[in-house]
Amino acid sequence: MTTATEHRPHAGHEHTHAGDCGHASVEHEGHVDYLHDGHVHHGHGDHYDECSVAGVHVEAEAHEYSHADGCGHEAVTHGDHVDYVHEGHRHAAHAGHYDEH
Repeated sequence: MTTATEHRPHAGHEHTHAGDCGHASVEHEGHVDYLHDGHVHHGHGDHYDECSVAGVHVEAEAHEYSHADGCGHEAVTHGDHVDYVHEGHRHAAHAGHYDEH
């Protein structure tokens, strides 16, 4: 996990994240991380830093449909379950909702 002594800038990020930007977010160690294009980052000055929320439960946005074989989203085996690639990030079914992975 990234600590205060580690600094890993995310290069080439043109999108500005905010509460209404459409990307999943999670409070993490005193800042807000955004899940975007298969990785996690947070604002730091004039750029974004890479971060990790491994082990943190992050619920995805609400879905009006269920992911399954043939739903039109890429299925990726992940440990003991299947993630579905959806709008640039991965979702996994969990207890009546989807989690970000």
